[in-house]
Amino acid sequence: MTKTLILLFHRDLSQSRANAALAAAAAGIPGVEVVDMQALYPEGIDMVRDGEREAARLLATDRIVLQFPIQWYSTPALLKAWQDAVLTRMFYLAYEAEGRALEGTPLMLAATAGNVPDAYRPGGRNMFAMIDLLAPLRATAHRCGLSWSDPFIVYEADKLLPDALEAAAADYAATLAGWIAATATTGREAA
Repeated sequence: MTKTLILLFHRDLSQSRANAALAAAAAGIPGVEVVDMQALYPEGIDMVRDGEREAARLLATDRIVLQFPIQWYSTPALLKAWQDAVLTRMFYLAYEAEGRALEGTPLMLAATAGNVPDAYRPGGRNMFAMIDLLAPLRATAHRCGLSWSDPFIVYEADKLLPDALEAAAADYAATLAGWIAATATTGREAA
């Protein structure tokens, strides 16, 4: 069985409705591991202290999902700190042993946003399409040789009624299951 790692970056999962529901739905899929990064690193992440463990976690999986709420058109601070600590280590300090070994790993983003989809377009309230706001992560995936997949986005995340939230979580689980099946022969495990 292949392994899918979901790194969940939410400042306080106990205060989340959408990200908590998505994570719970994903955790029910065989071969999926969800890691609450804020719970794991409440004081932040350090390249020296934590980088080796996180690099090993990435190298032990077949595909990676970064799950997070969009905050002020960007990722949560811990996700950026994780990139600085782990990806800098893997791709600049230990490329031959770690970075090269991660190349080819499929990557998906799962993000939640507070506004309606129409707000995320040129001329909309937020001025940019969501895919444009995620461009730095796509550039990071490209630089690290990770196989980019279309992101999964939940809009109006903090306003969804229970039925809509349940439907979004089910859609996420179905999307993940389909992505896992589709990448089963394209990622590092196929090599």
